[in-house]
Amino acid sequence: MNNAETAKFNMVEQQIRPWEVIDQRVLSTLSQINREDFVKDPYKGLAYADCQIPLTNGVSMLPPTIEGRMLQALLIKADDVVLEVGSGCGYVTACLAHLALRVSSVDSNADIIDFARTNIASCGCDNIDFKRQGLAQIDASDAYDVIAVTGSLPSVPENLKQALKSGGRMFLVVGCSPVMQALLITRVDASQWTTQSLFETDLPQLNL
Repeated sequence: MNNAETAKFNMVEQQIRPWEVIDQRVLSTLSQINREDFVKDPYKGLAYADCQIPLTNGVSMLPPTIEGRMLQALLIKADDVVLEVGSGCGYVTACLAHLALRVSSVDSNADIIDFARTNIASCGCDNIDFKRQGLAQIDASDAYDVIAVTGSLPSVPENLKQALKSGGRMFLVVGCSPVMQALLITRVDASQWTTQSLFETDLPQLNL
């Protein structure tokens, strides 16, 4: 193994797996995608560290442990259609695309979308589309099996709940620093949702 492969192996085995991530499809995805390809040159040495890494326009890359827990909680199936809210560096986008049928990634910042799209090119995913769109513009006209929100929000947006298909799952982090809750919201039917609290964390707010 080279240094990057060793660091990736250690990330999966020493950081993510001990955080109760045991889904083999998720672990395989994290083992296959090169995280360093999504990090700017000054921070490539931190690509596999369990920390938030600065990206661009005040956006940070999520810690690997949170990425792993999110991907596992969403129970992504091979025929799922996914909405990613907040394109970031494209790493989570690539992981979602590896697990699902199709991923739509939205962000209100054109620079972030360009950064993510450029990074995605390195992993050969062809089932992703990017769209410049604000959080408030997301509606139920396109319903999704899975919604992954990659930054924190003050509360759960009603329009995201409505954009879930029946049986659909959404991961998001809500609250105020320093204590926020990671939630899994599942749509039961046309008028009912369940909410499961997964863990406490503290993430930068998503500016969409």
